[in-house]
Amino acid sequence: MKVVFASTPDQEEMIKGLIKTFYQDIFPLYYSDQDIREFEELNVLQQCAQFGTLKEAYQVIASLQTLISILESNELLPKYKSIFQTNTDILKDYGMFFPFDYEQFLEAKQMNNANFSVYTKAANELLI
Repeated sequence: MKVVFASTPDQEEMIKGLIKTFYQDIFPLYYSDQDIREFEELNVLQQCAQFGTLKEAYQVIASLQTLISILESNELLPKYKSIFQTNTDILKDYGMFFPFDYEQFLEAKQMNNANFSVYTKAANELLI
């Protein structure tokens, strides 16, 4: 008999928060607002189903965190390519659509000069 622990609602919320981080903090560093809108339409990083076990949820969380760490770095180094690929493969194994490879982010970083995006979280809020 094998005992398996189900994923928790907190883990599901954490995954949603990490996906939000991609859209608010990561994608605007590399892509235009139009590109990001297309990612939303294509359901990039959207969950197809809930994760059944703790292990699955933790693997997805760790993969998303690792990708965020790599992509937030000031310089994308070639030594991170294999780590990036391993983590994108994990996401794909769990049904998350992430159609990027490392070179796409390298190219996008070189081409993108704008840091302003409607997707970026506001630094402050105006209260009326």
